[in-house]
Amino acid sequence: MHRYSVREVEKLLGLPRSTIRALTEAGFVSPARGPRNAWLFSFQDLIVLRTAQALAAAKVPHRRITKSLKELRRHLPQEMPLSGLRISAVADRVVVKEGANHWQAESGQYLLAFQGDPVEGSLSVIERVVDAESASAEEWFDRAVALERDDVTAAADAYRQPVEADPARLDARINLGRLLHETEHFAEAERVYRDAIKAGSEDPLLLFNFGVLLEDMDRKTEAMTAYKAALHADPRMADCHYNLALLFEKLEQPKEAIRHMSQYRRLIGSRSE
Repeated sequence: MHRYSVREVEKLLGLPRSTIRALTEAGFVSPARGPRNAWLFSFQDLIVLRTAQALAAAKVPHRRITKSLKELRRHLPQEMPLSGLRISAVADRVVVKEGANHWQAESGQYLLAFQGDPVEGSLSVIERVVDAESASAEEWFDRAVALERDDVTAAADAYRQPVEADPARLDARINLGRLLHETEHFAEAERVYRDAIKAGSEDPLLLFNFGVLLEDMDRKTEAMTAYKAALHADPRMADCHYNLALLFEKLEQPKEAIRHMSQYRRLIGSRSE
């Protein structure tokens, strides 16, 4: 069975790491553990994560989400079927089509669609057509998420729309910065992150991503400052402790390296209990 890393889940589903962490810690999925105790998600986990996020965004009660996901997971195949897989919402029902077969999972009202690719064995969010003149910030965001897999440049352009329309759209800023970073547009990614910070954002994921960017730009001291700010906002960010430990090791500060690595191991260990 193929397993997906957190980074792969981020790219495939367009979910920020903070959402993946929150849904996992809430018990919606129980990923396996890989090297360095990293989470490894199954194909079923991917479906459940994206569905849970969509239901939560639609303000469906937690108890109802849990019931829906339990039923959904019970019917899902272990791997992508050759006939393809499509999950969509019809009124207040989750309808799953696997080849010629259809079945339902109890759910709340929300908009959700997936398309399975039987050739590549992959999963992608189905794109809705968005009219450029009348589209809302939310529609642009959804379009950007859908475009990430096939057209990164168009996805970045789409993320810019909700950022310009609503400067408080932190999720769009984070995703835009991540895309620019991944495509090595470092200077523009830095501007996106710094604009969010100047606007007063202390979001730990944004600060962590900013630290990773600065580290990739070989600006270690600034990266450490960003990581420390992220930990100030969320002391339980294990990945942040891990990155700081490696940086302190490179800077020949073994005591600090050991301290942060110990924190990382403690946090990872507490998640597996």
